[in-house]
Amino acid sequence: MHVAIAGAHGQVARHLTRLLAARGDRVTGLVRNPDHVADVTADGARAVVVDLESAGAQEVAEAVRGADAVVFAAGAGPGSGAARKDTVDRAAAVLLADAAALAGARDYLLVSSFGVDAVRGGAVPDGVDEVFVAYLRAKLAAEEELLARAADPAGPRVTVLRPGGLTDAEPTGRVRLERSVERGSVPRADVAAVCAALLQVPAPPGGRVLELVGGEEPVQRAVARAAAEGGPAGAAGAAGATD
Repeated sequence: MHVAIAGAHGQVARHLTRLLAARGDRVTGLVRNPDHVADVTADGARAVVVDLESAGAQEVAEAVRGADAVVFAAGAGPGSGAARKDTVDRAAAVLLADAAALAGARDYLLVSSFGVDAVRGGAVPDGVDEVFVAYLRAKLAAEEELLARAADPAGPRVTVLRPGGLTDAEPTGRVRLERSVERGSVPRADVAAVCAALLQVPAPPGGRVLELVGGEEPVQRAVARAAAEGGPAGAAGAAGATD
């Protein structure tokens, strides 16, 4: 399998690249900063410098040409304002979908965030600052756009993964992966392991939405079960984060 990862220098993305490379997959890593090329290359990917905030769909399509699947693991990052939450977490995710369609990549894995349903319909959750609300709204808008495309039989096969609070703890290899889970945290390395497993199980028509926290079920078993259940769904939750 050839996988293209947007935001390849992010922490989850770097774990994912190493996992994919170790199992023999080809990886193309998209990065904005040329200084990150060496790290991404060392992880086992072919690094391509492209700025998803300024590039056009055709330029990004050339970067991901030949990929079987694309992963959006990019994010505006800590310290960015509400405007960049929209241009990266929403617009860049949609741009990657446009590029994937041009390049012929059918499978799309969006690393989203736990808690996006809390802002559905313009709601403002208690105790959440306005920048994080903008982040959740951007993630939700990206999900909605991608799942709308997945409803077309000729459209992409979309998987939306909503991790809970991300930690740098050692991976456990055990998770809870469901259409709806209670608020919790999960090591970044376990998120990457779930992403790697999901890439081997194409999404059903209409896409699928899965929430992820730490748990007791081995990753491969959790992914196989969740894939068998299929279908798009999501549930209200509390704030999480990407990267």
